[in-house]
Parts: sequence; C-alpha cells; structure tokens
Amino acid sequence: MSAFVAARAIRTSLRAPRVLTRNFHSTLRRQDFFVDVNEEAFKKAIANKDKIVLVDFYADWCNPCKMLSPILEKITTDPDTRTGSGKSIDLVTVDTEIEGDLAQQYKVTSLPTVMAFQDGKPLDRFVGAVPEPQVRGFLEHL
Repeated sequence: MSAFVAARAIRTSLRAPRVLTRNFHSTLRRQDFFVDVNEEAFKKAIANKDKIVLVDFYADWCNPCKMLSPILEKITTDPDTRTGSGKSIDLVTVDTEIEGDLAQQYKVTSLPTVMAFQDGKPLDRFVGAVPEPQVRGFLEHL
C-alpha cells in the first residue's frame, strides 16, 4: 500500500463526519497534491494555467479506486512525466462521499473517474481502474 493510499485511509478513519479539510504538500519539482479537497480548494487547484490538473473522484469503499490511486501517485511524482503538450501534472483527490455536489456538477456517475483540467476547464476524462500504460496514454493526448 502506498503512502498516499495509507494516508488517505488514516485521514478518513480519523475524520469527523462532514469535516472539510484541505491537506497540501509538494514534491521537489513543485508539484502540488491536494488531498480530499472541498469545493473552494478544488476551484483554486483546477485554476492552474501552467499545469494540467488531474482530479481523482473516488470513494473509500471503492476497490477500483484503491487500485488506481497508487498508479496516479506514481505517475504524478515521476519527474519525467509530462503531458503531450509538455506540461507538468498536479493531482487533486475528491472524496465523492463528502463532496457529492462537486461530483454531480461534473457528472461523475461511476468511480473512479479521473478528469484533466487546465485553467479551470475540463479537458478530458476516463472512468475505471486502468493500467499505468493506459493512464500514460491518456496524458499523452492532453
């Protein structure tokens, strides 16, 4: 289990119901991770003009989500990973059990759903736990 998935599991088990928090950290590349964001933090995160922002809509009970999270973490922390346009990538996670309105706003009907944003606008999405090469292929088309 990756540190990312373990931290999310611990946070979820310790979190009081409907408490909305924003956790933040960055890698040496100044790559940003926004974990379990609320709507306000989500809007700030996706407004980035210089990077592509991947948003992982998940739920703790979703086993495919647990399979995809380590793949997304690995890809977004890899310093060599770029999109097809050469931009670097940030990662945002949204717990749909807490932020259901946000999931509805972006028409998330299946989990996991990963959406790519740039400058606040959705570019593309994929649904389901896909293997790493397929996620990298998705990024190459952005």
